[in-house]
Amino acid sequence: MALFALALPAASLAQDAAGTDAPAPAGGEGNASDLAQQLSNPVAELISVPLQYNFDTGIGPNDADRSLLNVQPVIPISLNDRWNLISRTIIPLLDVEAAAPGLDDVSGIGDITQSLFFSPKQPVNGWILGAGPVFLLPTATDDALGSDQFGIGPTAVALRQSNGWTVGALVNHIWGFDAPDDRDEVNSSFIQPFLTYTTPDAWTFSLNTESSYDWNSEQWTVPVNLGVAKLVQFGQQPVSFQLGYREYLEAPEGGPERGLRFGVTFLFPK
Repeated sequence: MALFALALPAASLAQDAAGTDAPAPAGGEGNASDLAQQLSNPVAELISVPLQYNFDTGIGPNDADRSLLNVQPVIPISLNDRWNLISRTIIPLLDVEAAAPGLDDVSGIGDITQSLFFSPKQPVNGWILGAGPVFLLPTATDDALGSDQFGIGPTAVALRQSNGWTVGALVNHIWGFDAPDDRDEVNSSFIQPFLTYTTPDAWTFSLNTESSYDWNSEQWTVPVNLGVAKLVQFGQQPVSFQLGYREYLEAPEGGPERGLRFGVTFLFPK
């Protein structure tokens, strides 16, 4: 979706009997608006590869900057006539300036987050649903970029789509385990309510928060994202381009104040 990301710490339509849009087969017969709205559905039956660049500033006493490129492949797998398994992976590539005197700049790969959603192919009482496990993998190339531990927990998404509108929420919680002695075990919740509107000419306007709560420090991080995206066709290849602005309503002391988001998503309809 235009602004989806899990906590790092972001998405065809056939009308059902209740009047809510349901995921249509991801075939090439859908028009550009249909494909654009599928990107607002985290469990759409559509292969996509989002490349999402995030720039945050105002970090720490040095007023430092942070660059984050999330590579986020989404792969739907048909299990049977009723169920899909949706694989959503977030691979973070980071470049972080020193936030305070005495610290060093650091760059590299962060921890990978892997979500698996079991999703009914048809809406349930008008709701598109998905739920399953989420895994935290300690793949960081520098201790400052990751948690140095494995993690696991539940994740779920629920949304409705109708007349170009998408409204819903994605949540997860991760508990870490086998943490080193100098680290707390991860205990973090992620809550992402979202609202998008897709026009008939494939523009998508979005509003969401990507809020996370650290139960160890009892600290919220609450960025609010405003975004606009446009789906275009290069020959047979549909691509969505996105631009967004982010303001942090709450963050840990020394956390970022604001940021920008640029995204390119490659879609592969079957």
